[in-house]
Amino acid sequence: MLVRSSHGRGRAKVTHAVVVIFLEFFAWGLLTTPMLTVLHETFPRHTFLMNGLVQGVKGFLSFLSAPLIGALSDIWGRKSFLLLTVFFTCAPIPFMRISPWCYFALISLSGIFAVTFSVIFAYVADITEEQERSTAYGLVSATFAASLVTSPAIGAYLSAQYGDSLVALVATVISVIDIAFVFFVVPESLPDKMRLTSWGFPISWEQADPFASLRRVGKDTTVLLICVTVFLSYLPEAGQYSSFFLYLRQVIEFSPAAIAAFIAMVGILSIVAQTLFLSILMRTIGNKNTVLLGLGFQLLQLTWYGFGSEPWMMWAAGTYRSHVLNHIPSSLCSGVTLCIT
Repeated sequence: MLVRSSHGRGRAKVTHAVVVIFLEFFAWGLLTTPMLTVLHETFPRHTFLMNGLVQGVKGFLSFLSAPLIGALSDIWGRKSFLLLTVFFTCAPIPFMRISPWCYFALISLSGIFAVTFSVIFAYVADITEEQERSTAYGLVSATFAASLVTSPAIGAYLSAQYGDSLVALVATVISVIDIAFVFFVVPESLPDKMRLTSWGFPISWEQADPFASLRRVGKDTTVLLICVTVFLSYLPEAGQYSSFFLYLRQVIEFSPAAIAAFIAMVGILSIVAQTLFLSILMRTIGNKNTVLLGLGFQLLQLTWYGFGSEPWMMWAAGTYRSHVLNHIPSSLCSGVTLCIT
């Protein structure tokens, strides 16, 4: 049987999405410094290898599960799957001090449901008009950056003063608050669509196939070129993001306080860039030239990181970096991607 949601469109707001994203990534941001310590203590001889394996398995599982979760959320609504993704994304947090091996295993397996951003963007798309959507997406992305500006510094301070166990406890409490917020406060965002109340609705393999969209990409040359650009841009970014803070700690010998300050600085620059520079560049030099400029900045910044061997070089490269330029390709192709999925 099909029923309409009892929640009106006015009750679901972008604010709900912003709060969910902020709490989730604030909780994980608190663990930035303690997690580096636990990772090195658990795998002293293979720290970078195990970090790469954990992040790689998590990312691959997310790639496989994202289309299925997206298709199911189109039928049963966003709230249920938002609750599911937030719960399983945050589930490993309390295990950081209980059992490090379970902690890293759960992080890897959480990739099956660690697609909160995808569900959040669908949630925002449900409650915004097309002309408002880019602004709403930018607000969600800026909120993610804002959570990373403050939480690592707070986590590093608490760790230095009271130990990693307290940091894990605080992060766990915030995760519980986030889950409770989704369960009790966040309304359903699909009031005008028919949603299924039973679990008998068939899902076609094409809807759940993560490679289906990739096959459709090849049918349009423009879309294919944009997607290749995004892939080649994000490939080195993903590798850097998964290991960079560990590299700063183990190789460049940054202190926990220095790592937290570095993240805060880059996060502030990211917020400024996303809210100011992107729109100005796109209006003045156009979309294509903005993408080329962004890729040029990305190339120089990653090269600087790669050849840098002193702390001041990392600080200089981080100051120079502008996140919005690195993520311009995906911003520009988001509308095209929606057309082929």
